[in-house]
Amino acid sequence: MLWFLAALGTALCFGVNNTLFKWGSHKHLSKVCIQLFFYWMSFAIVLSFTLITDSFKLHPLPGLAGALIGILNANANIQMSKAFEKGPASITSTIIAMNTVIVVIVTSILFPESIPLTNWIGILVIILAAIIIQYQPNKTAAVDYKLWILSCCLALVSVGAVGVIMKLSTYQHYSFTEILVSMYGGGAIYLTVLARKEFKQIFARKVELKIGMLVGVLNTVAYSCYLFALKEGPSSVVYPIISLNCIVVLIGSLIIFKEKLKRYQLVGIILTLCGVVLTKI
Repeated sequence: MLWFLAALGTALCFGVNNTLFKWGSHKHLSKVCIQLFFYWMSFAIVLSFTLITDSFKLHPLPGLAGALIGILNANANIQMSKAFEKGPASITSTIIAMNTVIVVIVTSILFPESIPLTNWIGILVIILAAIIIQYQPNKTAAVDYKLWILSCCLALVSVGAVGVIMKLSTYQHYSFTEILVSMYGGGAIYLTVLARKEFKQIFARKVELKIGMLVGVLNTVAYSCYLFALKEGPSSVVYPIISLNCIVVLIGSLIIFKEKLKRYQLVGIILTLCGVVLTKI
C-alpha cells in the first residue's frame, strides 16, 4: 500500500511543480532563473544525502546519461513555461503528457520488446485526442498560437527523450543515485550557462529564488517517491498513476487561473488520460 501512496505523492508533486511553473509564467518571472534555483537546490539535497550515507559514486556512462536527462528536462520545463504564457495550462500539460507515445515506440525499437495491443490502442486514442483537443485562439493571436504549438512540441519531444534515456539507464542497471546526482548537477551547470546574462541581478530575484527552492524540494521528494514506488510496486500500475499528474495541473488551472474549456476539449483531455494509461499498462 505504501508504494501506491508513493506513486500518488509523485504525481501530486509533479503536478504542483507544473502549476507553479504556470504561476511563474503568469507573473512574468524569469523561467531560466526558477529552473536554475530549482536544479541547484535539488543537486545540493541529493549530493548531501549521498555524502552523508557514503554512497557517492559517479561512473562515466551513468554520469553522461544523467547529465543528458538533466539538460533535456530543464529544456522541457522552460518550453512548457513558454507554452503556459501563450495557451491554457490545462491543455498544454495534457498535450505534453502525450510524450508517452514517443517512449513506447522508441523503446520498442531500441529494445527487444513488442508493443502490446493495449499500448497500440493507447497510441491511437492519444492521436485521436490530439486532433480533438486543439486550442484555437482568436485570429489576432495567430502568432501566439504558433509559438504555443512550437513550445508544446519541443517540451513533448524533450520529455519523451528523457523517458527513453531513463528506460535505457534502467536496462543497463545504472545506479539511480548516480543518475540523480549527475542529472541535477548537469542541469544546474547547463542552466548556469544559460543564466549568465542575468547574473548581475540573479540574487535580487527573491521570488524566483523562493519558487525555485520550493520546486527543488518537491522534485527531490517526487523522485524519491518515484524510486520507492517502482521498487516496491508493479510498474504497470505505477507509471499510469504518475502520468496522471496533468490532472493536478488541470484542476489548478480551472480553480486558480479560472481557465474555461469547451466540451470537445474536455473530451480530448479525458481521451488523452485514457490513452496515457493504456500506453503504460
